[in-house]
Amino acid sequence: MKTVAIIGTFDTKGEEFAYVKARFEELGINTLTIHCGVFDPQTMPDVPNTEVAAAVDIEMSTIVEKKDRAFATETMTRGVEKLLPTLYANGRFDGVFSMGGSGGTTIATAGMRKLPIGVPKVMVSTMASGDTSPYIGASDIAMFPSIVDVAGINSFSATIFNNAIAAMTGMLEHVAPKHEDNKPLVAATMFGVTTPAVQKAQAYLESKGFEVLVFHATGTGGKCMEALVNGGFIKGVLDLTTTEWCDEVVGGVLAAGPDRCSAAALNGVPAVVSVGADDMVNFGPWET
Repeated sequence: MKTVAIIGTFDTKGEEFAYVKARFEELGINTLTIHCGVFDPQTMPDVPNTEVAAAVDIEMSTIVEKKDRAFATETMTRGVEKLLPTLYANGRFDGVFSMGGSGGTTIATAGMRKLPIGVPKVMVSTMASGDTSPYIGASDIAMFPSIVDVAGINSFSATIFNNAIAAMTGMLEHVAPKHEDNKPLVAATMFGVTTPAVQKAQAYLESKGFEVLVFHATGTGGKCMEALVNGGFIKGVLDLTTTEWCDEVVGGVLAAGPDRCSAAALNGVPAVVSVGADDMVNFGPWET
């Protein structure tokens, strides 16, 4: 039987998490509840907040005494970042689920981002309808807009919660067969105007025994590629499309951050880098 880790602020949203826990168990999914709030939980979790704080050598009494929301959020975020991967490595859960507002989303997704790609991750959040890049980063977190605040069980929230629960249950119970391929991985970057070049290069490399992962150079794509290179998954980089740097320099909407193009060099990974789509910058609506 699969287990889902349910992480959140059980001091302020105990009713909501109790509801979610019960629904998962009704569907045959075991639960591991993790409290990342500051105060006493409304329902007793499996992993208390003291254990989360202890992961970064902080006592909960110190957090409570400071009465500083920013300090509390930062401390619990670091604790979750450290504790969640450890629990996963120890086989305590198979997927992770959370709900929250800005603070809860910040804390929970920080831990989710530390888990391997492919581990089911679902975040129901009030922040999911805006720019979610700070929460998702280069991970594969599925975010559900909560529509209403995560505050009580009502006709709207129950519908959203149950859809998210069903999504997590589906991911846990219907695991896709692993793609068995021992070919060395090459990462390539592509944009509309560089598609013909990259496709031709991809076909050539695959004929030589490589598997080519193509990343769309939309900011997120570049970040994901850099993360996989840093993670040791990539054996070569065909970075023909460096347009994300144009957005970084000029202020476009598809920037990949100031570390773009650094991973291959820092990790000694062979790379071919060119200037594809470096004659353009991307913006949003016309008025921008």
